Amino acid sequence: MDSLPKRDANYVPLSPITFLQRAASVYADRTSLVYGNTIFTWRQTYERCCRLAAALQQLGVMKKDVVSVLAPNTPALYEMHFAVPMAGAVLNAINTRLDATAAAGIIKHADPKLLFVDYQYMCLATEVLKGIRDGEAAGSISPLLVVIDDLNKPEETRIGELHYEQLVERGDPEQRPPRSVDDEWDAITLNYTSGTTSSALKGVVYSHRGAYLSTVGLLLQWGVGSEPVYLWSLPMFHCNGWTLTWGVAARGGVNVCIRTPAADDMYAALSAHGVTHMCGAPVLLNILVEARREPLLHAVEVLTGGAPPPAALLERVERLGFNVTHAYGMTEATGSAMVCEWRERWNTLPTSTRARLKARQGVSALSLADAAVVNNIDTMQSVPRDGTALGEIMLRGNSIMKGYYKDTAATASAFRGGWFLTGDVGVVHPDGYVEIKDRSKDVIISGGENISSVDVEMALYQHHAVREAAVVAMPHPHWGETPCAFVALEPGFSCLGEVTEEDIILFCRDKMPHFMVPRKVVFVDKLPTNSTGKVRKIELRQRLHGCSQSAPGDSRPGSALAGKARL
Repeated sequence: MDSLPKRDANYVPLSPITFLQRAASVYADRTSLVYGNTIFTWRQTYERCCRLAAALQQLGVMKKDVVSVLAPNTPALYEMHFAVPMAGAVLNAINTRLDATAAAGIIKHADPKLLFVDYQYMCLATEVLKGIRDGEAAGSISPLLVVIDDLNKPEETRIGELHYEQLVERGDPEQRPPRSVDDEWDAITLNYTSGTTSSALKGVVYSHRGAYLSTVGLLLQWGVGSEPVYLWSLPMFHCNGWTLTWGVAARGGVNVCIRTPAADDMYAALSAHGVTHMCGAPVLLNILVEARREPLLHAVEVLTGGAPPPAALLERVERLGFNVTHAYGMTEATGSAMVCEWRERWNTLPTSTRARLKARQGVSALSLADAAVVNNIDTMQSVPRDGTALGEIMLRGNSIMKGYYKDTAATASAFRGGWFLTGDVGVVHPDGYVEIKDRSKDVIISGGENISSVDVEMALYQHHAVREAAVVAMPHPHWGETPCAFVALEPGFSCLGEVTEEDIILFCRDKMPHFMVPRKVVFVDKLPTNSTGKVRKIELRQRLHGCSQSAPGDSRPGSALAGKARL
């Protein structure tokens, strides 16, 4: 058998850009993309990507160069997921919700050859580039700017000399055909983790191989069939749209692009285009629930992740006709690392039980070789499958990142003993399904007891008046730390009498061991979130810095709950 070598006929480097070439051949006349009045077929999308790849080469883009883009979910950003790697370069899709300082930090770190900017973000781009130029060292060069105008209503150029559509028009694939992928380990995209600052950037590098396998694995585990109609409610800059930028092409589907995931825009698209699939963080589910009372006319599959979805929220959104699948992932895992695969026998269970099962993170992605929850990363001892023993989630497999760009030390510390350390703490249930209990940094240690903030939050969400909830550690002179709950109430409820701090605490005492009950409840209009919808718990902790306890849960003389906090 050793005499059977690899040949061009039986070995081709894996890359998700091959999905586009296949789509142009197999699904040529099918609609590939809808954006307002703009409609493309897969043949047209492929031709436009080939022309853009040729134009990039003409501008001097070489293999492994970085090309950055600052744009919402538009045809241009979708096409660049193929065209940039077809030119041999690495795509860096920048979070559009960042401020100028953070965006400038990414551009300085990524050092792109070109920067594509949507017309809506020209003011931000001007500020970013000015900041970069003011701090440039002698001999350094700012990226060449390309303006992306709106296909539905072209705007005049504000800054820059190049336009996206001009590049598409003048690119000549006959003269400069797409560059082949010689090594599937080559980089395809560069994504910066959420919550980073310019002083501690983490640029996550994906390989062609990892992106291909992650895409195929997610399509299988989510059960995406042929010709899906996919609504881009999830930002494409977020882990390359959880790899579905490439996945929709693989299934010959329709990309329905909207610039912002506003409730009116999403529901209008669902109705007008017969959307079958969409993605988003739990905050998106809240938007969908709050904006509608009547069920949908047809079922829509929703993949959610980014933060543990409360079971109560899942129950409400599914009553509207959205069938939710829960996935767990991170930037370093090329999107999804676990999927809560649904079991047919669970359909007969009560609604609340089904929602709790669906809120779990699930089983390992198909693109992974293994996933484990260990209580000791030195001995790699796995936790028992009892649903209670806590351990850190570890991953290994083809979809794990290549590493952190320009940061060998951070890359080395992220891997240990052949595993990637997620920093997430979870349990394994008897059926093998994993449930995250916290980030390791968010576990509350109170009097030697570990308290999962997620468990407390899930209980809070069962209260009929609670719309949003987040729990963080609060300093305590005796126990070291105790839980503090930040709560946003549903419209129509007030913390000035209808729902009080003591109401919330008493409610929690019926739902959990008393040492887990929040000692303090802070009512807010809205929880602070980062650009991907995750709650910024660091901001909540800062509010509590040095805070003295004076809450109904305190064991102080005269309190109705005195002496009862740790039964």
